Amino acid sequence: MIRFLPLFLLLFLCENTFAQKKYTTARTANGKLKTVFDRGLRMTFNGQLDDAVQDFEKALQMDATFIDAQIEWANVKNQQKKLAEAELGYEKAIAIDPAYEPNVFYSLAIMEFEQDKFEQSAVHFEYFLKNTPKISEKRKAAAESYLRNVRFAAEAIKNPVPYEPKNLGPNINTPNAEYLPTITADGEALIYTAVRGGQEDFYRSEKVNGQWQRGEPITAVNTPNNEGAQSISADGKFLVFTACHRRDGMGGCDLFFAELKNDKWTAVRNLGAPVNTPGWESQPSISADGKTLFFTSERRGGLGSKDIWVSYRQANGKWGEPQNLGAPVNTTGEDQSPFIHSDGQTLYFMSNGHPGMGGFDIYLSRRQPDGKWGEPQNLGYPINSEGNEGALSVSLDGKTAFFATDLLKVREGVSAFENPQGEGTTDIYSFEMPERDRPQPVTFAQATVTDALTKQTLIAEVEFMDLATGQVFASATTEADGKFLVTLPAGKDYALNVSKEKYLFYSENFALTEASTLDKPFLLDIALTPIPGSMADAGSPASGKPIVLKNVFFETGSAELKKESLTELNLLKKLLDDNPSLKIQINGHTDTVGSDADNATLSENRAKAVHGFLTQNGIGVNRLKFKGFGETSPIASNDTEVGRRQNRRTEFIVIE
Repeated sequence: MIRFLPLFLLLFLCENTFAQKKYTTARTANGKLKTVFDRGLRMTFNGQLDDAVQDFEKALQMDATFIDAQIEWANVKNQQKKLAEAELGYEKAIAIDPAYEPNVFYSLAIMEFEQDKFEQSAVHFEYFLKNTPKISEKRKAAAESYLRNVRFAAEAIKNPVPYEPKNLGPNINTPNAEYLPTITADGEALIYTAVRGGQEDFYRSEKVNGQWQRGEPITAVNTPNNEGAQSISADGKFLVFTACHRRDGMGGCDLFFAELKNDKWTAVRNLGAPVNTPGWESQPSISADGKTLFFTSERRGGLGSKDIWVSYRQANGKWGEPQNLGAPVNTTGEDQSPFIHSDGQTLYFMSNGHPGMGGFDIYLSRRQPDGKWGEPQNLGYPINSEGNEGALSVSLDGKTAFFATDLLKVREGVSAFENPQGEGTTDIYSFEMPERDRPQPVTFAQATVTDALTKQTLIAEVEFMDLATGQVFASATTEADGKFLVTLPAGKDYALNVSKEKYLFYSENFALTEASTLDKPFLLDIALTPIPGSMADAGSPASGKPIVLKNVFFETGSAELKKESLTELNLLKKLLDDNPSLKIQINGHTDTVGSDADNATLSENRAKAVHGFLTQNGIGVNRLKFKGFGETSPIASNDTEVGRRQNRRTEFIVIE
């Protein structure tokens, strides 16, 4: 039997050899032959596939040229997932007459594709598309999609990407199903969906000494109904998820949320319109700054049966009208399970509408400078396989990916632990993300805000500014524990301001414009000093304690203020406006580069420039002083650039 029929040979056979050959069809069969064949069809319809095979084989024994019996025998083998036998059956039917039923080529090509016989499969899909006279639009689109996948898979297998998946082990994975993993920004907690007793619930695992601990149900959120497809904010305090058929639901499945406040989850609430509709909404992904929500929906206006949509949080805190992400991300197929990385620029998702290995593959799209999403990129083989790859999430540093798959022992090199239920159970894995598919570098700032005198934690306002634009990048209010966590993508410089009524503010600068690797987060202990005479003062004056203005910048060797200084200078002005009795002295300092006299003059002129900004903006001159200290009061070594940068500073002190 010819196992691979090249296109030119098929055309030759079709036009010449078999044009004159006689064979039996379902129309020409009669007597006992037809009786046996018809019984095989009934057995197939009733799902009695083994009996159907016997009948078709009996018919073929009676007449080896019975082409319809040969096709139906192959179709049953296809249903039984006996791919090699089905492939052989279709080839036998083609050998009888390649022009009889063009759809046989379509079925044969699928069998070859599923057995990784990509060259043969491509030839047969091409033949089917070129030589089927009355092909339906739906079948044509499916064949074209398969052909794209065949061509992609052939090249992908020739050029595999580095891939060593690691099963997260029995503390996470069980004989049941676990999937849809998401990880907090600090990498210390994993939230995932698990099936227990036929019920979907949320579980949380903590990492201790590098090991994932046994997952525990999030009882405050879980209900007797199903919960799944969750996304957790960077600080682990906002959980948005999918729940179906609830009394307070708007459709079959809606998006709900809960917040972690003072170590307790709030009551679950429906996200409401316009995000939720009477249709199906699921698989949310919340951006690091909490302002953008990606999700999957079957609502009207999409390109396919399932599309990815996005909604933006408005100034009043409500979610805006969702927008379809459109092409090139969405296709006429199913595009779902979005994951927006904390860099805000890299979107991972799963789809069966883009060229891939078959089934659902994982892709990424990067936001372009004009705000549009770029052409999706398949993560490659063997990350993507012939199976269905599930939703993906990526750690903050972009180096580790987490995903679920239903292929436990099929791929070589997968270090899966023994699973009593064998293949088909979905487990969660991690792997090192190849360099080309990593998001932009991101770090995070985590801090605890306290009273400098009493050491008690404070509820304070936190604001991160993009120094280049002067726009608020992220804002938050600490809870009673005084803690906050904010992710910071590389490529920008940020100003942090922490403030509270009756306290002097705190500022910090994060210069990430040139950062290429951000392996270490910023861990801060922020102590706010009470303003003298305020109720928070507790009798210990702040006079003489310097507050460094870490986001006041000057041109090199000059006292000319840079525009990036405006955010902090306006914050200082607001402090003085809010506290009319407060008096301060602006101090200027330099490093040791240059002469003593020049440094003394430069430091005084810089302090004077800040003084001038304040007086020009309405602060009384009687409340302000300024002084230059030159290089006489270093706070770090002048032997390194880092130390010299710290010594070149502007600060203020409270005076009587």
